[in-house]
This record gives sequence, C-alpha cells and structure tokens, in this order.
Amino acid sequence: MRSRLVPHPLLTLALTAVWLLLVNEASLGHLLLGLVLGLIVPLLTAAYWPGRPRVRRPIRWIEYGLVVLWDILVANVQVAYLVIFKRNDQLRPRFLTVPLELSSPEAITVLAGTITMTPGTVSADLSADGRALLVHALDTGDPQETARDIKQRYEARLKEIFR
Repeated sequence: MRSRLVPHPLLTLALTAVWLLLVNEASLGHLLLGLVLGLIVPLLTAAYWPGRPRVRRPIRWIEYGLVVLWDILVANVQVAYLVIFKRNDQLRPRFLTVPLELSSPEAITVLAGTITMTPGTVSADLSADGRALLVHALDTGDPQETARDIKQRYEARLKEIFR
C-alpha cells in the first residue's frame, strides 16, 4: 500500500526540497505544496520508471563515493597543471574504448557519469550492444592503461555493488 502511495520516497523528498529552494521561502504553505507536488509527480510518472536496481552491498557505495571524490580532486589538480603549463601541441588527447563487464543499465549509467564528472575525461558513447564505452581523455600516453584504470577503479567496484 505504501509503495502505491509513495512509489519513490527519495524523489518525493527531493522534489519537495527543490520546490522550497525554488520559491526561496520556508513556510508551511510552501512545504505542503512541495509535498503535494512531490507525491503527485512520482505517482503520475510511475508507469514510466523501470524496476528498481538490485544493490547487493550498499556499504560499498560509501567506498565508491570516496574513491570518486579523491579522483575528482586529483584530476582537478592535473587538469589545472595541463591548462597552465602545457601548450596545446603537448597534449595527447585520445578516444579510447573501455570494454564493459557491467550489464545493468543503472551500473553503466553510474560508470559513464563518474567518468564524465572526473575532469579530463568524458563518456562520449555507449556501443549499441552495451558492451563498450567510448571515452575521451584530455591527456593520455597509453589509452589501454587509462581503460585499465577505469575498469579497476570504477567498474570493479560497481560490479560488486550491482551484482
């Protein structure tokens, strides 16, 4: 019964919070309107939502998040160094293919988002069969090494989380 009334409770809370931030006023009326919107929107769109992904080891999310945050910090420094101290003709930009062992669309989306959030790399495309991700790296000497790093640091952890 609860899942019928509130099919996506986190979305309901997020929509309520976004509403309060948009109106820039914390009052009981705005809170109630935000809650009503937060309840109605997920109910109206519930038919279009896929099944919830199965997450086996939720505590690994914390580890994954810390690894990603660390990599973002390090990559920011590396990209700043490249921008400040290297000329364009010294950069070695490359497209590389990362073969995927992940099969869950949610896990692949998290991986692609992680790659894009990390400065210096961008997820460009997913193969039609979902078995490879095309990634652009701003500066890499060895594309295979970069692909191996992505697989070891991110994909291996996501496999544990989503299997």
